[in-house]
Order: sequence, then structure tokens, then C-alpha cells
Amino acid sequence: QLQLVESGGGLVQPGGSLRLSCATSTRTLDSFAIGWFRQVPGKEREGVSCISSGSLNLTNYADSVKGRFTISRDIAKSTAYLQMNSLKPEDTGVYYCAAAEWAMCAEVQFDTDEFDDWGQGTQVTVSS
Repeated sequence: QLQLVESGGGLVQPGGSLRLSCATSTRTLDSFAIGWFRQVPGKEREGVSCISSGSLNLTNYADSVKGRFTISRDIAKSTAYLQMNSLKPEDTGVYYCAAAEWAMCAEVQFDTDEFDDWGQGTQVTVSS
């Protein structure tokens, strides 16, 4: 089972930036699609961004974050990142990273059932 640990959350003012990290236990991070999801109380977990397995670094973004968020990964560090800029209050939530082995984001979409391993989440609060 793949272990994932998120970090980097916190309180930020609207318009600010945060970078979330997802440290994993694998030495072959490119064999996994990594997805970022977020959840607020009373709502379903929603997909934010995804980077596919393989070497092409294919990425997907939810419409609500396109142009503001950037997903990336460092294979050598076994870590994925989510750079979040121009943050809005509606970006507030608990952010989770998840992994799906040998998956393409275009196929799994943001279906939480397609991701087998999850981190514990990190809180992001955007407020003045």
C-alpha cells in the first residue's frame, strides 16, 4: 500500500498563494497518477487536479482552478505538489492527495473510487 502525506496547508488571505506537498513512499512516482481533491463539511470530495502516470506529465484541472493552480511532481523526491495562486475563499477546504497506479487522468477523471491510496489531508483556509 502506498503511503501519502500532505503538508503545506494553512491560513492565507484572498489573493495569496500556498504550495501543498504530497510525500509518497514509492521510488517510482511516475508509475502512479496523483490526484488532488478537496472537501468541505457537508459536501462531497471534489477533484482539483491530476497528473497522469508516465513520462508525458499530462495534467487535468477542475474548471474552478484552471489558470490558478499548477500540479507537478519531483520523481527523485517521490513528492507531488500543488501550487495554488490567486486563492479565493471558495478554495477553503481539506486538501487530499491520492494515487492510482498506472492511471491516466483523462480516463479516471476525478472519480474517487479510481484512486486506491489517500493521504490524511491538510487544511487550507482562505480568509481575510
